[in-house]
Amino acid sequence: MHDDEIMGKAYDSRLMKRLLRYLHPYRWHVFTAVIILILGSVTELLLPYLTKVAIDKYIAAREIRGLALIAVIYLTVLLVQMVFGYLQTYLTQKLGQKVMFDLRNQIFSHVQRLPLSYFDQNPVGRIVTRVTNDVETLNSMLSSGVVTIFGDIFVLVGIVVIMLVFNWRLALLTFIVLPLILLTSRWFRVHVRESFRQVRIRIARINSYLQENIMGMATVQIFNREQKNFQRFEELNRDHLQAYLQTIYYYAVFYPLIELISAVAIALILWYGGLQVISGALTLGVVVAFLQYAQRFFQPIRDLSEKYNLLQSAMASSERIFKLLDTPQQVLMPQNPAALPPACGEIGFRDVSFGYNESDEVLKKVSFTIKCGEKVAIVGATGAGKTTLINLISRMYEPTHGQILLDGVDTQLMGLADLRSRVRMVLQDVFIFSGTVEYNIRLGDQSIPMERVIQAAQDVRAHEFISRLPDGYQTELSERGSNLSVGQKQLISFARALVFDPEILIMDEATSSVDTETEILLREATNRLMAGRTSLIIAHRLSTIQNVDWILVLHKGEVREMGTHEELLAARGIYYRLYQLQYHLTN
Repeated sequence: MHDDEIMGKAYDSRLMKRLLRYLHPYRWHVFTAVIILILGSVTELLLPYLTKVAIDKYIAAREIRGLALIAVIYLTVLLVQMVFGYLQTYLTQKLGQKVMFDLRNQIFSHVQRLPLSYFDQNPVGRIVTRVTNDVETLNSMLSSGVVTIFGDIFVLVGIVVIMLVFNWRLALLTFIVLPLILLTSRWFRVHVRESFRQVRIRIARINSYLQENIMGMATVQIFNREQKNFQRFEELNRDHLQAYLQTIYYYAVFYPLIELISAVAIALILWYGGLQVISGALTLGVVVAFLQYAQRFFQPIRDLSEKYNLLQSAMASSERIFKLLDTPQQVLMPQNPAALPPACGEIGFRDVSFGYNESDEVLKKVSFTIKCGEKVAIVGATGAGKTTLINLISRMYEPTHGQILLDGVDTQLMGLADLRSRVRMVLQDVFIFSGTVEYNIRLGDQSIPMERVIQAAQDVRAHEFISRLPDGYQTELSERGSNLSVGQKQLISFARALVFDPEILIMDEATSSVDTETEILLREATNRLMAGRTSLIIAHRLSTIQNVDWILVLHKGEVREMGTHEELLAARGIYYRLYQLQYHLTN
């Protein structure tokens, strides 16, 4: 949450240079938008001058034909200004959307290649915010800030030059209020920055609390926490309301104050300019033009104060986005990949150690070899390192020491796609995607024929329940498969693993959360799934793994025992104690 509170500097040249690279593919869009913006600013500067000409040259001389001509020119300039305004808005908004499209694609692609350890340390909500809110903030800057700043500056400079040319005394009189404008703008920027920061903090708290409550809704309702949780949410929501009202206050003060100061400048022009007209030193047309230029002069100043806050938020968002993009990706393909031998499924650990942090090793010098086609169970108490061990095989994490071999080749010398195509996992907590049953089995891989999908489902005994669904394999599944039972989700995960025909199958507590009847069904599916391939099974129920080829016993990250079920019972060690404990608990 602290990362989301940072507002950042108003301008950071390093970040801005990096942001501008995203505009490079659309440089002609930018160039065209800037030219149109300048031309539109020129037309805006022409309007007061045309008013001056109309008053001094034609109205004063009572020349109707000339006045009609100026009116036509004035109307034409307005129409041209409208066209330029349309083109400018269209081009800048289109530019912002294109950059957002590119940036979101880059972030999503990058996130998919980050190591799993990154997601252990960063909440999902924060990553989603990078792709949505932060990118949207950059769009606001690119479409409403970077290009239009040129227009504001051009208009300001143009008005200053024209006013000085018309009458430098009247111009300097107008500029007297500039210090007040600058002080007011500075006061606004400082306070509204802090106010926006407070709003950002509070909306982050609301999002975090809301996500937590929705995810834990079953617990909330079971323990009758609805009223208490609502009271806490109301407190957070009220804090957000008060912070936002503070922001509204600063806006409510700033705009009328700027209007008051600009009114003082206009009053000075009317007073001094009127005296000059009476004395014959100035024409009425010059004074009227000055009034119009003065009104246009203060508008860009107000806009620039707004864009300051927009730029500041954009700098903070870009810093967070680039921090994500600068996170090192997992190496997909080594520089010198090893030639892959024919698929067999032999797994070797050579003094493998691993820790999620430097001070705590989860695995300590683990060594063993699983031969092709063997079925091996990994057992141990909670926290022994079982799940960590299987995650290292598919390189979800990289070992801190030692080697992991697949068919005699170091897995770090293999491309990730090649390695993971040989390994499939069936987990206890099955993830079901929103989509059809068919999609969840073959995960969108259109190279897998439908016949193979159905055959895989039949082999693992999933076809029977799928056929009873309203639309069979085309039945739409809800988020995380909430319209399926735990056993049905497991059967779909079995079919998913089988349809990809891996050489190595890993099962992590795949039958621990189901009833006895479903477990029998899943056990039949498991036997079909493991046939003819190297299999690793993690199970707390030792009764389900007695028919494996041998068992590996982990204790506090170390391999303490290896052998068959009978050998380990005869050794009367850790496995024996675990088996006796479960036997007494179940009898």
